[in-house]
Amino acid sequence: MKIAVLFGGTSQERDVSIASAAQIIPALRGLGHDVIAIDTVTGRLTADAEKKMLTSGVGPEPPSTSALANMRESALALTSNASDIRDVDVVFLALHGGAGEDGRVQAVLDLAGMAYTGSNHIASATAMDKDLSKRLFRAAGVPTADWLMAPVLAHDVTESLAWPVVVKPNKQGSTVGLSIVREAAGLADALELAGRYDDEVMVERFVPGRELTVGILEGEPLPVGEIITKSGIFDYQAKYQAGGAQEIFPADLPEEKSIELQRLAVRAHQALKLGVYSRIDFRMDPKGNFWCLEANSLPGMTAASLLPQAAKVAGIEFPKLVERICRAALLVAKRAG
Repeated sequence: MKIAVLFGGTSQERDVSIASAAQIIPALRGLGHDVIAIDTVTGRLTADAEKKMLTSGVGPEPPSTSALANMRESALALTSNASDIRDVDVVFLALHGGAGEDGRVQAVLDLAGMAYTGSNHIASATAMDKDLSKRLFRAAGVPTADWLMAPVLAHDVTESLAWPVVVKPNKQGSTVGLSIVREAAGLADALELAGRYDDEVMVERFVPGRELTVGILEGEPLPVGEIITKSGIFDYQAKYQAGGAQEIFPADLPEEKSIELQRLAVRAHQALKLGVYSRIDFRMDPKGNFWCLEANSLPGMTAASLLPQAAKVAGIEFPKLVERICRAALLVAKRAG
């Protein structure tokens, strides 16, 4: 296959996207595919630029707002790369956050009639919007914690949610801008922080307990994974820095609980009408109840990412995983017509 890998972008998850591409590109090339690397900010990379960018790794903090603003001013429109991608068989979306994951890039590719990985533009936008996702989870019978959308006052939390709460941007990934607020005095600062990254902010009841995740691949759940962190929150540093978290696949759960969680994950995936693959994140409270946190329509593909770890436990090595995703995307495009 001839495959264009789109990555980079101008979201807070730019570095994560680059790290995903650094794994995907050599894996596909190792299977004999013709792969071109395209940063949506700078365009198609030369061999030297590719080598330099794809070995940079993920820093301890996301790119600054000012740095991203400068990139947006000089960013290439996707149409500027049309000559590079118009003759490829499939576009592998290694983008995370922003326009790469909220449906805008997918809509352009749909209009161009191109095959691409991930979910369609409607499902992508729905998954990115946590408020909308949670409404659909509940409609589908998937438990999710109570929440309010800002503006929110301390007495609203006390009456409707109780402390502590999680304050986070409504449309953002990698826990960027997220805070756990344990008392009323910290609410205003947390709302201000989250508001830097999105004009919509969610305040959600905090669910204590174990952090669990389930990958979905072609409609089937992968083995359940558990994430253990020192701080109790799977934040940006824990996700992308060595030693930041302990990730256990398969999770140490009774078989019946694993099956129950996998069923909920598939139901959540279907409720949002997600595509070939996704990752659904949960908390299990001390009573053993599961609570869905969010769905990821383009889960990370870095060396430490959760979906590849789950696939490996299921017997699917990383190169075969990304190749399988590409072939499934071709079938989706063929059926769409």
